[in-house]
Amino acid sequence: MTASLHPFASAPALEMAFANSLNAMLENHRGLGVYILVLANAVYDTGLWAQFAPALAARHTELADALTAALREGRSLSEPDDDILVFLKLHAIGFAHLQTLQSRRAEHWDMQFNPLRALRPPRTSGLRFNSLLCPFDPAGFHFNRPFLAKEIFWEGELAGKSARILYNKFPFARLHGLLVPDPLRQLPQHLSPEWHRWAWELCEQANVPGLCLGYNSYGAGASVNHLHFQSFVQTRPLPVQAACFIHNGGNERYPLPCYRFTDPKAAWVQLDHLHRHNTPYNLIYSQACLHLIPRAPQDSPQLKAQSRGYGWSEMAGVVTLFSREAFDAMTAATFEAELADFAPEFNQGAAKG
Repeated sequence: MTASLHPFASAPALEMAFANSLNAMLENHRGLGVYILVLANAVYDTGLWAQFAPALAARHTELADALTAALREGRSLSEPDDDILVFLKLHAIGFAHLQTLQSRRAEHWDMQFNPLRALRPPRTSGLRFNSLLCPFDPAGFHFNRPFLAKEIFWEGELAGKSARILYNKFPFARLHGLLVPDPLRQLPQHLSPEWHRWAWELCEQANVPGLCLGYNSYGAGASVNHLHFQSFVQTRPLPVQAACFIHNGGNERYPLPCYRFTDPKAAWVQLDHLHRHNTPYNLIYSQACLHLIPRAPQDSPQLKAQSRGYGWSEMAGVVTLFSREAFDAMTAATFEAELADFAPEFNQGAAKG
């Protein structure tokens, strides 16, 4: 998608460009990384799966043959180790046995079964939490790495700032992108008033119904320490946006503290409070609204092993499960108990938006 076309000008344009760019990527790049990215996006969306499955099946066979020959002959592999490991796992599963996303509603909550996302490398989402602010590491993984250039969906100017959108290699939302503002500044994953206001204005200006931006602070599921939001489109409101909950004006309590703001300045007061207390948090920006969820750090001893990687999606009420058994067994009560475990230790006070 060219910089001359606004990525969020309309829903049909975004959907068409998203699919067309995936197709071009698959045609123009033969490596494991692109194959895995297109496959994961197709598995998430039945429409994309119908479009791409034949080409993906052929590419899988081609890549498996090449990788097998290289390993048998002892040749060096040029692909990144992460991609090799993911592909070997995919090959062990077998292309014919891959499954598209399945989902169901359990009371207020959305359950998703996506075994392919279980293959995603953990990066920093599983590391020990010390501070919301960690210096950007030019030697670490970040979105300016040259090998990621082929995964860019769009770049140009958004809401008065330069920005880049990359495909999410292991998506867990519809039309899921990684939105990197001013990427060449190499900013760490730490929100400032400037970028909070930018995200707010971007959602206000977009002409795509259901467009949201998710944000994981460091210690709250962020897997890359390079400032980014996650763009996605909801066909129906997220559970956290349901009118029944107290933070949205209803009568039901959310399983952990959640605040809804309709004024960006009021929202920043609470965000600054969390920064000063070094409290991790997840955000969901939507049109003229922000849901803010302070939470325990991802390495907190109060968390169960299976929920340590939870980020904005789970905090918003959408949980992705990697086995059929877990998907079938997860109940609303179990998930609510998991969310309640994330309640931060100190009293947040009554924030109003």
